[in-house]
Amino acid sequence: MTLKERITEDMKSAMRAGEKDRLAVVRLILAAIKQREVDERITLDDAQVLAVLEKMAKQRKESITQFEAGGRADLVAKENAELGIVQSYLPAQLSESELDALIAEAIAATGATTIKDMGKVMGIVKGKAAGRADMAAVGARIKQKLS
Repeated sequence: MTLKERITEDMKSAMRAGEKDRLAVVRLILAAIKQREVDERITLDDAQVLAVLEKMAKQRKESITQFEAGGRADLVAKENAELGIVQSYLPAQLSESELDALIAEAIAATGATTIKDMGKVMGIVKGKAAGRADMAAVGARIKQKLS
């Protein structure tokens, strides 16, 4: 079963169970997937669906930061609930040690020594950690190791 099919099945089960909040978020996810499919005139595979989910998770995290700064606890709670549902479809995140090992492996494979080689290292790590790590944090870590 593809990820998209799983999300569709979850929508149906949320309808049957009367879970209005979960249903709304699952419909948002399906709408985002459908929007990308229509825009690009393609059918998304699991990797592309994961990219849509990552983007949605990132948007929720940014919204939470903004709402906390504005003192809107009600909206923070809503965004946290949505983020939890979106993250339930994402693969498990890499631990700190797994990420460090992946970066060290990529540095060794590319022979990177300076910050100028960061692109090569990032390319390898991005391929292996896609959807399982925050790439901005990964980039900062690589930069720290190479400088």
